[in-house]
Amino acid sequence: MERRRIGSLEVSVVGLGCNNFGWRIDKQATKAVIDAALDGGINFLDTADMYDTGKSEEFMGEALRGRRNQVVLATKFGFSMGEGKSGAKPAYVREALDASLRRLGVDYIDLYQIHTPDPTTPIADTLGALNDLKKAGKIREIGCSNFSAEQLRETKGGFASVQNEYSLFHRAPEADVLPECRKSGIAFIPYFPLANGLLTGKYRKGQPLPENSRGKDAFGPSVFTDRNLDVVESLLRFAALHGHSLLELAISWLAAQDPVASVIAGAKTPEQANMNAGAATWRLTKAELAEVDEIVLQAA
Repeated sequence: MERRRIGSLEVSVVGLGCNNFGWRIDKQATKAVIDAALDGGINFLDTADMYDTGKSEEFMGEALRGRRNQVVLATKFGFSMGEGKSGAKPAYVREALDASLRRLGVDYIDLYQIHTPDPTTPIADTLGALNDLKKAGKIREIGCSNFSAEQLRETKGGFASVQNEYSLFHRAPEADVLPECRKSGIAFIPYFPLANGLLTGKYRKGQPLPENSRGKDAFGPSVFTDRNLDVVESLLRFAALHGHSLLELAISWLAAQDPVASVIAGAKTPEQANMNAGAATWRLTKAELAEVDEIVLQAA
């Protein structure tokens, strides 16, 4: 699989989002998904301490035992892990990192990310603590998530990456965050690349939402609107005409955007991990990209 750079790190263009681990699948299923992802060429695994209050990291640690050198491991801190355990103050940064290292069973994190801005703490203080941890060898690169372009500028190049929502249906980063990343040399990592399931192809106009689906449970009518489902039908036809699936279109389209480094997609089964791993093989031409934009943006 193609590899790209996040600072000094070399990551697969498709990554594995690990937010399902613990919350939605157990320890054994987690290992099966990770095995399939690694077999498919994925080396970039992205989690967070708050995913099932540490269970995702714990399950990953067990699944990766003896295979640490095969993966680029990313995790995040900042959202609440209990009373007094949140934010980005220097003392808590050190505490949160040590807790993640213990749960993961490793002695360093490849990409350590602030999960959300902390308005109560100057970013310079947080970055100072993170850079000290980097010098100590506990982390290799520093990233952030859910930061605006203005907040990125305030860090004066302190981050190797930013992870924000981005998909064919959510284009907000194109206005300012992506241009700022290009200007500052920051890698961009899209999350929710499949737009809460809209771009998997399993939700179709005129058909009921599948029972027990994450989309049915968590998003429902606010996402699965007639307008969105009309766009899905048009994208399905476009992908099929070119011999590809909607999933392949969604991930390959993101991979074609500069400066996307890795498209992280979650999986609950080995089959989903395999499909995600093989989804970035379509090299869309400029004409194809323009046609996709016409389908999506003209329907807005």
